[in-house]
Amino acid sequence: MVPGAPREARWAQPVPKRSYSTRDIERLLHSAFPRFRVTELRRLDGGLRNANLRLRLDSSRDQIVLRIYQHEASICQKEVDLNRLVAGSVSVPEIIHAAPQGLDGFPPFVVMRFVEGISYRELTHSGNAGAIAQAARSAGETLAAIGRFTFPKSGWLGPGPSAGPPLLEGDDPMPRFVDLCLASRELQARMPENLRQRTSALMWSAAPELARLGESHLVHGDFNKRNLLVRQIAGKWSVAAVLDWEFAISASPLNDVGNFLRYERSGVPRAEPHFSAGFVHAGGALPQDWRRVARLVDLTALCESLTHDSVPDSVAVELVELVRATVESRDPQLA
Repeated sequence: MVPGAPREARWAQPVPKRSYSTRDIERLLHSAFPRFRVTELRRLDGGLRNANLRLRLDSSRDQIVLRIYQHEASICQKEVDLNRLVAGSVSVPEIIHAAPQGLDGFPPFVVMRFVEGISYRELTHSGNAGAIAQAARSAGETLAAIGRFTFPKSGWLGPGPSAGPPLLEGDDPMPRFVDLCLASRELQARMPENLRQRTSALMWSAAPELARLGESHLVHGDFNKRNLLVRQIAGKWSVAAVLDWEFAISASPLNDVGNFLRYERSGVPRAEPHFSAGFVHAGGALPQDWRRVARLVDLTALCESLTHDSVPDSVAVELVELVRATVESRDPQLA
């Protein structure tokens, strides 16, 4: 991990998942549903740090999701507070019950109503260009709605939600943070020296532009195809729920723009121009040359990911190519 990197950056690393028996799960759920029996249970895909279990109870036809926070206890309260903040404006799963302090030796957990839909990622694999365009526009509109929430200052978000310390104290935090990442042993083993030098030079050349992004909007922090559930609503593919708010920060919406468009290729566009059109139509603001600036902002996340000691080789190769494509101002060449 990068020396001096903020504590929240370490959350991106996967942790071993604890196994939960049906009896364990029923003990947790009894705090919300005193008389019931679990009739169906399956683990949901995704979630490197937390367990997400899809359940059906004999007392209801509805399905629910049990989310158990196995890594950082305070994240539970943070996600509950953010859910309550945005629920009237952004589609999020309804929280039925929350236990931010845990229960009987178990970690913190929430019980949410299950949302029908598929991930935006699954939709892109369908090859249905019309459906993808509709969902991309809805994603842009959703991101604009998220960005309407603001805080007194930029920084990492904690329970409340409240804005805490910034990425790094002092001037030019993004170029300095990238330099910290580039100095890590793990990243240096994966990225050639020439590319490291070019990455640092690019970030510092853009320092004045990046310094002007001192905004304090709500940023999801992991606004990607996996965390957006979509389905047909009134005949159009739309965002049904935004999941996993654990990385939320107060910053520029370009953080989420860069994340969402990370794999977009100008030569073979899929989300664009629908995503940005939806974002602007719903009130989002994009600076001049916004796509290039968003890619620069996203370099901080790409470089940070390369500092982890548990990144599979195939993923590391992909991340390095994304960095190289940004430095060379071209589309990524990925299989």
